[in-house]
Amino acid sequence: MNKRSLLREAISRGGKLSLAAGVHDGLSARIAQDSGFHVLWASGLGISASYAVPDDSILTMTEFLNAARAMNDATDLPVLADCDTGFGDAQNVARMVDQYERAGIAGVCIEDKVFPKRNSLGDGSQDQETVEGFCTKIRTAKKAQQTDDFVVVARIETFIAGGSKEDAIRRADAYVEAGADAVLIHSKSRDGREILDFGRSWQRTDVPLIAVPTTYPDVDAEQLRAAGFSLAIYANQALRASITAMRQSLAHITRHGSTSELEGEIAELREVFQLQS
Repeated sequence: MNKRSLLREAISRGGKLSLAAGVHDGLSARIAQDSGFHVLWASGLGISASYAVPDDSILTMTEFLNAARAMNDATDLPVLADCDTGFGDAQNVARMVDQYERAGIAGVCIEDKVFPKRNSLGDGSQDQETVEGFCTKIRTAKKAQQTDDFVVVARIETFIAGGSKEDAIRRADAYVEAGADAVLIHSKSRDGREILDFGRSWQRTDVPLIAVPTTYPDVDAEQLRAAGFSLAIYANQALRASITAMRQSLAHITRHGSTSELEGEIAELREVFQLQS
């Protein structure tokens, strides 16, 4: 089974919940595969953070694509690429699909915000694209793809922008009619209630539904599955864990001038070599 078929199988609504790991390079992708995840999420936040720049449409499509290609080449898992707003207007979206598909990426996700985007979980207001404007991007993306199994995910930012469930459902229906293969509904609520409510309320049980449980960690896989979700993306946990580990390890060295007491807490070189093989 090719990687695009694997992605479609992972997001299919069959009463199960698949797990995607947010990764930012080949090494983190391989660790995610070894940890039992089903899908890799080429995280826009993670890739931007690896360059030490904000996740605010600063990096180019080529920089994001090169990172996604490294993840794809390093593992047997399908890559679903976070492509922000499609890197511009509909013409940019068409080229984006062409380039990602040629690189062997299994699918792309674009969000219904105005370019340049701002990270959804940061401070500041968020401006959504019009429904028709975003539908044009979805139709353009589907027209541009060359293989039937390439996946285009529509990401809805209504809750991020302070909108209502009714608006989110209206957008979800419109985006599916425009050709979206799956819908990602995003939220920064702390309890996850609006996400679960959306899942239970949306009537399109034939369309895969995706959640990103970053700010609502107490919502578990069973709750998401019961609400109709088929994929949960743990988009930035690996990135955050690596920051904590690097800070602690490097601070230990500068504080003690030795790695003697640290060696038992960090990976052995043989583990690095194994991940490289």
